[in-house]
Amino acid sequence: MNHYLSIILFTPLAGALLLLLVPKQNENAIRWIANITALAGFGISVPLWFWYNPQGSDFQFIERAPWIPSVGAEYFLGIDGLSTLLILLTTMMGFIAILSSWNAITERVKEYYIFLLVLQTGMLGAFMSLDFLLFFLFWEVMLVPMYFLIGIWGSANRLYSAIKFFLYTLVGSVLMLLGILALYFYAHSVTGVYTFDVTQFHKLQIPFNLQWWIFLAFFFGFAVKVPMFPFHTWLPDAHTDAPTAGSVILAAVMLKMGTYGFLRFSLPIVPEATRYFVPMIVVLSIIGIVYGALVALAQKDWKRLVAYSSVSHMAMVMLGMFALNPVGITGSIIQQLNHGISTGGLFLLVGVVYERRHTREISEYGGLSKVMPVYAAIFLVMTMSSIGLPTLNGFIGELLILQGVFVANKTWAAFAGSGVVLGAAYMLYLYQRTMFGKIENPKNEHLSDLSHREFATFAPLLILAVWMGIYPAPFLRRLETSVQHIMMRVNPQYAAKYAECNTAPPTAEMVAASTNPAARFLSTMPCDVNGNPLPAAGSGQTPERR
Repeated sequence: MNHYLSIILFTPLAGALLLLLVPKQNENAIRWIANITALAGFGISVPLWFWYNPQGSDFQFIERAPWIPSVGAEYFLGIDGLSTLLILLTTMMGFIAILSSWNAITERVKEYYIFLLVLQTGMLGAFMSLDFLLFFLFWEVMLVPMYFLIGIWGSANRLYSAIKFFLYTLVGSVLMLLGILALYFYAHSVTGVYTFDVTQFHKLQIPFNLQWWIFLAFFFGFAVKVPMFPFHTWLPDAHTDAPTAGSVILAAVMLKMGTYGFLRFSLPIVPEATRYFVPMIVVLSIIGIVYGALVALAQKDWKRLVAYSSVSHMAMVMLGMFALNPVGITGSIIQQLNHGISTGGLFLLVGVVYERRHTREISEYGGLSKVMPVYAAIFLVMTMSSIGLPTLNGFIGELLILQGVFVANKTWAAFAGSGVVLGAAYMLYLYQRTMFGKIENPKNEHLSDLSHREFATFAPLLILAVWMGIYPAPFLRRLETSVQHIMMRVNPQYAAKYAECNTAPPTAEMVAASTNPAARFLSTMPCDVNGNPLPAAGSGQTPERR
C-alpha cells in the first residue's frame, strides 16, 4: 500500500521495457505481452475504486521521496476523487486501445506498442503528481509518443498533423512552465522554502496582479490541450490522421489533461484571477459549443465529424466548470468521464469499418445495419450516450452542467442547451446516413459483423454507459471532497456559507434529505447533513437574497 500508486504508474513502463527484449519479428509475442501488460495495469488500478475513501482526507495514497533536492522538487504522488476516476478511465481505455490494435497494426509492431505503453505511463503520472515539476515532466512525456503514433502509423496527412499537434502543445507547455516558475519563486519569497508542492501552492494568497499573469500562462497550456476555441484547430487533423488507438486515447484521456489542469491548478491556486476571467472563458466556451456542433454537421469524413463533436462537448465541460458552483463543477467532471466513454467508443466504431473498407467517407456507407446488426446496435447505444439520452451516461453530466450554468446565468444555459440540440442533430444524421437505407455500394454487401475481440473492446464501455446513466451516485460521492476543496478556494460565498453551515447541528430534515448521495447536489436546502453548502449556496446568493 505504501507504493500502490507507483505500481500502477510504472506497470505500463515495465511492459514497454520488456518489449525491448523481444525480437521484432515475433509479432504475436509482442501483441500478447502488450495486451497482458495493459490488462494487468487495469486490474491493478481497479482496487482504487474500493480503497479510496470519499470521506477521507483531500489526498490519499501519498508517496513522497526526494527527487531533485537542490531545487526543492520531490517524487510526490497522491490522489483525490477527481484523479481516482481519471486514473481508472486511463487504464481502462489504455487496455481497450491496445486490444483494438491487434489486426490494425502490421508494420513496426514492436515500436507501436512501446509508444502506447509509454504514453499511458505519462498520462497516469500527470494525474498522480502533486509536485508541479514532476507533473510537467509527465505532461511532456505524453507529447513524444503521441507525435510518433500519428506521424508513423497515421493516414495520408500524418506528418502535417503530427507536427501541428507537437507545435501547438509545445508552445502551450512553454507558457505553462513560465507560470510554474513564477509560482515557484513567489512561494519562496513568502515561505523562504523552494518547493513545487502543489498542496502548498493551494494555500498561498497570491497578489491579484501576479495571479493574472499566472492564470494566463496556465490558460494557454491547458486550453490547447482541451482544446478550447480558437486553439482547437490541431484536433480534427490529429484525430483524422491518427491510428484508431491514437484517436481513442486522444479523445478519451489526453483531452482531459487540459480540464484536469484547470481543476487541479488554475481554480484553486489563482482563484481571484479565475473569477476575473470567467467572462472570457464563457464566451470562448459558448463559441466552441455552437461552432463545433455546426462544423460537425457539415463534415463528410466520419472521423472529422466525431472530432468536431469533441470540440463542442469539451466546450460544454469548460462552461460547466466556470459556472463556479458545486453542481456545475461536478457535472463538468462527470461529463469528462462520459465524453471519454462515448467518444472513445465512437472512434473505435469508425476504426472497425475503416479496417474493412479503408475509407471514412460517410457517403461510402449506408444500410450497414442489414449486414452488421451487432455493430449497428452498439453504434446506436454510443450515439445515444453522446446525445445524452436519459438512462445513459451522457444525460446526468449534461443535466448537472445545465443546472449549474442556469444558476450562474440563464443566457449561458440557453447557449449550452442549443449545443445539446445540435449534438443530437449531427449524431442522428450520421447514424441515419450510415446505418439505414439500402445498401447501394456493392462493397458493403459482404462486410463481416463484429468479432469476439472487437465486441470485447466495447463491452466495458456499454456497461459503464448504462451504469452511470442509471446509478451515478457512486461517482458523485467520490467527487464531493474534491469539489468542496475547489469551491472553498474559488468561491468566497461558498466558503462563507460553509462556515455558516458548520455553526449549527444538522436538523432531522437535513439528515433525511442526505440519505441519497445525489441529494447533496440536487436538493434546494441550504446545507446538507455534513455541513456542506448545497448548490444554491455556490451561486453566490444567500437564502435571504433569493
